[in-house]
Amino acid sequence: MHIGLNLIFLVPGETGGMEVVARELIPALIDTAPREMRFTAFVNREAAAAKDGPWGELLPAVTVPVHARNRVQWVLGEQMLLPRLAAREGVDLVHSLASTAPAWGRFRRVVTVHDLIYARFPETHAGIRDLGMRVLVPMAVRRSHRVIVDSQSTQHDLVELLGTPAERIDVIPLGVGTVRRCEPMAERELRARLDLGERRIALSLSAKRPHKNLAALIGALARIPAERRPLLVLPGYPTAHEAELRERACAAGIQGDVRFLDWLSGEEFEGLWKLAEVFVFPSLYEGFGLPVLEAMARGVPVACSNASSLPEVAGDAALLFDPHDEAAIAAALERLLADRTEVERLRARGFERARQFTWERTARLTLESYRRAL
Repeated sequence: MHIGLNLIFLVPGETGGMEVVARELIPALIDTAPREMRFTAFVNREAAAAKDGPWGELLPAVTVPVHARNRVQWVLGEQMLLPRLAAREGVDLVHSLASTAPAWGRFRRVVTVHDLIYARFPETHAGIRDLGMRVLVPMAVRRSHRVIVDSQSTQHDLVELLGTPAERIDVIPLGVGTVRRCEPMAERELRARLDLGERRIALSLSAKRPHKNLAALIGALARIPAERRPLLVLPGYPTAHEAELRERACAAGIQGDVRFLDWLSGEEFEGLWKLAEVFVFPSLYEGFGLPVLEAMARGVPVACSNASSLPEVAGDAALLFDPHDEAAIAAALERLLADRTEVERLRARGFERARQFTWERTARLTLESYRRAL
């Protein structure tokens, strides 16, 4: 059996959570698959040039001659070139890992749809990208023999919004692997570099987009009395929405209590995780919510939204709050900053919860999906 992995979407260092999934899942698939199964990755020119992924190292890679930073080229490569290249390689099944997929080809098709955010929060993908997602994702779902989703929440969205039969959908949770990938920066150096002072740290790790609900988090922070207020640290690449968030902090008079950071080095991120006394995740919509598990695996107590897939992931190992209620968010933050018994309870449950989500299990269930498609 010959499996093709559609990675045309993946521009190293620029693709966010979908890149993390690809890098973690591919080695697990290779380790878990039977000997008679082989894999070929189909990558774009950027990924081929980077030479820093499992494609080309753990499995052969075929370069699809497109630059995926250009979305028109990405779609052309996926819809026109990939089917021909997969046929040439003798592929039996193509698994597309990023919600879009070729609509035709002499092979079986599996697509992973991580979320339907383009439908639930259309302002997230403006202009041509929104139009493209509205066409390409439903087409991929219709034309694929199996559809993989990360959560029951996304399965519900597919059934409700796209009319996909539930029996064609495989719910396969993601995993969390080795979370510390390098040594953390020393605390004194990190505090000086990021201007953290001696403050207690509340960390929220997400893209600065409206559905991540960071505006409500800033509003909640303002409700905490200044003498008990932590420093809220918000790493993540800058977006147009960041200006609104900065204005919100200024209007609330807490601009000195929020640090807006770009993406950081691995050492800086590890240092922040080590410093953080609470991880807060107020998102309105997540296909899965991997940062929640990353925090748990590191022993950082979690307060998170009770929306979409997050209760599935968090279980009883986090404080859940209504993301529309700033007072509830503030109360959850204050509790984790003051109640050491609750912190230790959630830390222990968090470790246990994170251990249940392994990439080996994700790979095993993915292979079962392949067999159903074939």
